Amino acid sequence: MPLRRLPSWVDGNGPSYAKRADAMTLADEIAAQQGLDRAWVRRQIARVRQVPQALERVLPPSPGSRARDWQQYRGNYLQAQRIGAGVEFWRKHEALLSRASVQYGVPAEIIVGILGVETYYGRNTGNFRVIEALTTLSLDFPAAHPRAAARTAFFREELAAFLKKCHAAKLDPFQLRGSFAGALGIPQFMPSNWARYGVDFDGDGRVDLSGSVADAIGSVANYFKSFNWKPGMPTHYTVSFDYALLDLPLLLAPDIKPTFAVEQFTAMGVLLGHDARQHEGPLALVELQNGDYSPSYVAGTENFYAVTRYNWSSYYALAVIELGEAVSQAMVSGRLRDRESATRESPLRENTAREAANEDKSTRM
Repeated sequence: MPLRRLPSWVDGNGPSYAKRADAMTLADEIAAQQGLDRAWVRRQIARVRQVPQALERVLPPSPGSRARDWQQYRGNYLQAQRIGAGVEFWRKHEALLSRASVQYGVPAEIIVGILGVETYYGRNTGNFRVIEALTTLSLDFPAAHPRAAARTAFFREELAAFLKKCHAAKLDPFQLRGSFAGALGIPQFMPSNWARYGVDFDGDGRVDLSGSVADAIGSVANYFKSFNWKPGMPTHYTVSFDYALLDLPLLLAPDIKPTFAVEQFTAMGVLLGHDARQHEGPLALVELQNGDYSPSYVAGTENFYAVTRYNWSSYYALAVIELGEAVSQAMVSGRLRDRESATRESPLRENTAREAANEDKSTRM
């Protein structure tokens, strides 16, 4: 077997929070809000050292540094290796995926797409200590960020949820690793979502998003059901334009939020195929930039919007959808090849068996 490369852990190497008054004030606030032991929360925060890498990664790219490019973004995920890993994952956990799909009404390909994009089916779940990432972003979030105040409040809520969950589950907060933003486990849930949407899908009495593939699959399906996934509804439709009628600024104003009825869409110059014209419910015109080339467009449904609740990005959502579809198609193709191979081999097996039987008879004569 090839040697498995050990993960490159990112541990806090900045200043300690043990003697910072604002850190202990935050610890006291969390303890009071969550009903936790004040001394225990203080001890956890006091053990944390700042993680400079987390502060660097939360800053948005500088304006004009790089044009958004859907085709390049897509290429990062629609790779043969990742599709192949998805097929392997689906085959190994087909019963779990089928059960989750039936129970929550969410297609297996969406669950597979999410896990493939988020962590390469559990291979890359993050190398930051979650408590250190969340504490760093709660106390030292970069003021240069355009939404610094809102993001600081967000990470403080996530730190509180994380400590509450660890205390309830009797987990050492310093043992859990995740992303630079504190997302953890195979599905990369933020701690509040771990508490809200995590499910014990393997029935062992706890929700383990890092060690239980079953819990990860069930929790992703439950997440989408909670965000109003509609069984049987497509995620999006292809579009073209009647440029004489096209009102692009008005169509793009709601961004990815489904807003327009089919009749409104067509009146503003969007040409839809037969299936899309039969769609019941609102649509959104989703624009995906392609660098220096013309943008791509799709008509997003309420299910497309549901995928963006996992990550508020149309690029992310379409990558998840297309990766899931690619894995599903590879699964079908693989089964067809297996069936054809079995069909070709069947006459050979029959001939071999017949020859063996004839030979056996001749020896007994």
